[in-house]
This record gives sequence, C-alpha cells and structure tokens, in this order.
Amino acid sequence: MSEPVQKHAALFISALRKGGSERVLVNLAEYLNENGVRVTMVNQYEGQDEYELSPDIRRVYSEITDQETGRSRILNFVRRFRKLRKIWKTEKPDVILSFIGKNNIMMILTSRFLHIPAVVSVRGEPKEEYASRLLRLLVNPCFARADGVVLQTREAASFFSEKVQKKAVILKNPLHPDFVRPRFEGERDKTVYAVGRVDANKNHEMLIRSFAALAEDFPEHRLVIYGKGDCRDRLLRLVDELGMEGRISLPGSVNDVAERICRGSAFVLCSNSEGMPNTLIEAMCMGLPVISTDCPCGGPGELIRNGENGLLIAPGDGAGLERALRRILGNEEEAGEMGRRAAKLLKEYDPRQVGAEWMDYLLGLAGTENKAKQDRQ
Repeated sequence: MSEPVQKHAALFISALRKGGSERVLVNLAEYLNENGVRVTMVNQYEGQDEYELSPDIRRVYSEITDQETGRSRILNFVRRFRKLRKIWKTEKPDVILSFIGKNNIMMILTSRFLHIPAVVSVRGEPKEEYASRLLRLLVNPCFARADGVVLQTREAASFFSEKVQKKAVILKNPLHPDFVRPRFEGERDKTVYAVGRVDANKNHEMLIRSFAALAEDFPEHRLVIYGKGDCRDRLLRLVDELGMEGRISLPGSVNDVAERICRGSAFVLCSNSEGMPNTLIEAMCMGLPVISTDCPCGGPGELIRNGENGLLIAPGDGAGLERALRRILGNEEEAGEMGRRAAKLLKEYDPRQVGAEWMDYLLGLAGTENKAKQDRQ
C-alpha cells in the first residue's frame, strides 16, 4: 500500500518584517510544517529585521532583480506578473494562501487556469487595504474567482459583494506558543505596555499624552511601547517635550515580548483601525487588563466585553483613554478580575486548535481540486 503524498502549501506575502499579519503567517507556516505539510514561503523581497523561519521551510522571492528592471512601469509589471506565475508553475503547490491588499489580487491573477486552489485573506480594515480606486474596482471580481476568502471579523464582510460574502469564512489568528502560559498571579509590574508598529494608525501619541496627563497621580508607573516605525523619532521628541523621559520609553522591537509584558499592569491598543489585532489577543490570553479602541473593522469589539474582560474606548478619544487608565491603575482588584476573564480567551485561541482549523480549511480546498483533476483526466 503506497504512502499518502505529502501536501504542499505556498504562502504569499510581501516580506516577513515584524508586523501582525506577518506574524500570523509565520505562525501558520510553522504549524503546517510541524504537522506534515510541505511549506514554501513566497515573498517579494527580504526585508530588514524579519521573523525567522524553520530551516526546512523553503523561501522563494518574486520581485524582479535590478538587472530585470527597466524604465517602463508597464513592462516591469509584466515581468513581475510572469515571474510570480512561473513560481506557481514551478513549485506546483496544492494550495496557495495570500495575505493583504494587492498581494491577494496579484496572486489570483497569476494563478488563473493553473488548477491550484487560491485562497486570499484580508488582514486589516478592508477600506484601508483596498483604498485606491483601482483596487476597489478589482477586488470583488477577483475575489469572486478565488477558491477561498478568509476574513477576520463579521464587520469586514460588509465591504464585499454578496458573491464574495457567500464564500468567505472567518478563521482566528494562530497564537504563538510563547503566549500560551498560565496567568501571572503575583505582584504585577507597575508598567503599562503597548506593542505594535510605531506608525500613525497605531496612534501611540494619544497613549503618550494620556499617560503623561495622569503620571503625577501614579508616580510609580511607567509606559513602555515596543515596536519600530516611522513615527518613533517624533514620539521620542514628544516624550522629551512632556518631560517624561524617565517614565515613558520606546525601546524598539524585541524578540521576547511575552516574557516582558506578562506581569504588566495594563496593555493598551490605540489604533484608528485594525483587523483582528494580534497584540490584543496575546495580551488578553496572558491575562493582562486591557484597554482598546473600539475601532473598525470590529476586531477589538468582538474580543472585549466592555467592563468585564477589558475596556473599550472610541478611536481618538484621549480623555476616554485617560479615564480608562485611571480605572485600571487605580483599582488593582477590578483590574485583576478583568485580566482573569480575559485569560479565558486562550481556550478559543489555542494554537493547536486554530492551526488545525486553518490546515483543515486549506487542505480541504486542495482535496477538492485534486478530485476535480481526477475527474478531468
């Protein structure tokens, strides 16, 4: 009796720089690899300060080289198109999963008529991922031709046509094993944490100003913001202007986030928009008291029951954030109860369970295509 043929999944994203979507795809790649699926990671380029992959996960690059690049933007697009299509033809995966914006559209177009199931995943607020007129013109007809569409929230589905909504599924984000741990029940650090790319959308400025406004009332507490981004230098200047150099720090990216924040007094997410924010899931699963903006496309609102397992505030509401911080930092008993209720989220986000759901979904589509191939022969 012959052994079953190993399934092969190709995962496509621009690069593996340290962001939430990239972390989800790396976590998924590792889960698939550990559970007998051959994984090829397809990226446009290799970025700086990237997540690491296991050595047996192959990596392929789709961006055209300097030698292949010409003066014509149209010809360069054609070259990129052909190169990515050649990758699908050469690698012959059983299923392709693509993440984010124009990557999704490019993957669908380049894999057409190759009889490889194509799955797209929207990771953020769809209006932001598909903001340009051209992308909005293309997204529904392209997604209608995908074999699978993965969304993060129910609210996100309303952006798409009825035909796309019918084939869309919601799958949770695979949690990194570092965040699977019992809730810390000792004396907590007097530190408020935020984690994420330091850009305008994350609105760390609001957090810095709100913390500075109450810092005198909580003299033992500090604020630490982990992450890199183009707003970091400006925020460091703001910290200096507010006289908070010894109380607020932005150390950049670190590899041991779970260990650093697990004993914190609070975790804060101030984003103007999010999909399903990984950092918020991770903090809640470890039992931190959390505060988040109730931002589109509804991820934090689906995770947090306001006043029970965390606090929700309106996007951009600095006064509301200051009140929420006072409530958490000024009442350790209530904050502890919120954290314990938040930790119950870990049952839903157990990486073994979530990884299995993704694998079943992807390989189920691959199995459907394999059957169709047999029927055509």
